[in-house]
Amino acid sequence: MTAEQTVHPSPGDIDEAPPGIFSRQHAAATLTFATVMFLTGFAALAVVPTLPTAAEDLDGVALFPLVAGCFVAASLLGGVLGGHWADRSGARRPLALGMILSVVTLLVSASSVSVWQLVVGRFVDGLAAGMVAVSVTTAIGQSYPEYLRPRMLAMMSASWIIPSLVGPPIAGVVAEAWSWRVVFYGLAALTALPAIALVAVLRRAPAKDGARADDHLPSAGERASRPPLLVAAMLSLGAALGQYGVSGWDVRHLLFVAAGVALLVVFAPRLLPAGTWRSARGLPTAVLLRGLTSGTYFTVEALVPLMLITERRVAAVTVGVAFTASAVLWAGASWVQGKLLQDVARHRLVTAGALIMAVSVVFAVAGSFSGMSPLLAMAAMPLAAIGMGMLDPCVTVLSLSHSSPDRLGHTTGAMQTNMNLGQVVVLAFATAVLNAGLAAGASRLGGYAIAFSLLLVPTLLVAVLAVRARKD
Repeated sequence: MTAEQTVHPSPGDIDEAPPGIFSRQHAAATLTFATVMFLTGFAALAVVPTLPTAAEDLDGVALFPLVAGCFVAASLLGGVLGGHWADRSGARRPLALGMILSVVTLLVSASSVSVWQLVVGRFVDGLAAGMVAVSVTTAIGQSYPEYLRPRMLAMMSASWIIPSLVGPPIAGVVAEAWSWRVVFYGLAALTALPAIALVAVLRRAPAKDGARADDHLPSAGERASRPPLLVAAMLSLGAALGQYGVSGWDVRHLLFVAAGVALLVVFAPRLLPAGTWRSARGLPTAVLLRGLTSGTYFTVEALVPLMLITERRVAAVTVGVAFTASAVLWAGASWVQGKLLQDVARHRLVTAGALIMAVSVVFAVAGSFSGMSPLLAMAAMPLAAIGMGMLDPCVTVLSLSHSSPDRLGHTTGAMQTNMNLGQVVVLAFATAVLNAGLAAGASRLGGYAIAFSLLLVPTLLVAVLAVRARKD
């Protein structure tokens, strides 16, 4: 895989059909990216449904926001490191390191003797995931013309279909029949050899036409500056402190929240395009939309299974089916937007996806009441996935369209950063509201209903602000 920026003709420039993602010049990169997404999806989709069970087994349900949130906190650092590294020397190296770390984290988590070791494992996993996600997106931007990017991003989503079909149900069965630890160990064994093979292939991958891979990278004067690792580290620390702080409702926890918020406010603007938080037109709004949508979806994906397993006593296998349906529908919606709706303005699809997510939030609220079927809350997950599958590739395309070729890594790093920030902030806010309701004497299900209802705010904001991200 190379990070070249070949100029391709647009579909209307010549009479013959333009190259596709499986054409001779793109086939190798397409298959490599698909392999990475397959491995990443299989591990992610099998692990996430087991986390509530693992937290409960390690007496760490109160710290579940940290178990889920530390992954996101580390992704902030991994995304910044991967994006700048990809701009300087190509996406191959951060991608290879991320794949190796993904195996290490499974072993660390599998051997957890306390919830804190599980937290460490999830932190390393987040670091790896951040590097992989940014590296793949950057490589797509560097290797494909703009008219192929929506199809390639849809292909990335499609690579999750098989993992989504078999990963969560098998993980649920294994967790109930044996242990959640077996899930982690098994995934480490399944991922290790393919990851090593992929790293070897990437190391030997020849550049096209005998050229060196570095020949197509920006010159030394054009490359982005060294990654602001201190800023990213402080941002990750702030995110982790905030996630820990919302696990309780006393003075000590509030001090952690205050420290986390302070770090986020000071350091986050340094890694985002100017005007992101005030929704300036163009790239800043696209980056903002990424944060709001990801934050909403991540919170639904984290808190709905936790509520179903710990409060409504739904079997882990059943929850795994909901994860499977979510992944399949995400991929399906992504394919529809990239293939059938490719002529529709991207910002309009973002609005449509956000409204679908708003409906999913209503289902989550309804399923939080004891008199209602828990299936309603389960339905919130696949519905939210449909919305994300439709809007997420569109947000990425809009972001890349506002970026110059030598700043693609910086742009994808900013998208990854604000995606993770959105996940941290929205999940922390929802958890804080949940714990505040419990401290005030509300029932646990009632607290979940209030927390879920607040998710309508970011989804409706996205629907309104999407027009500001369009490319004029």
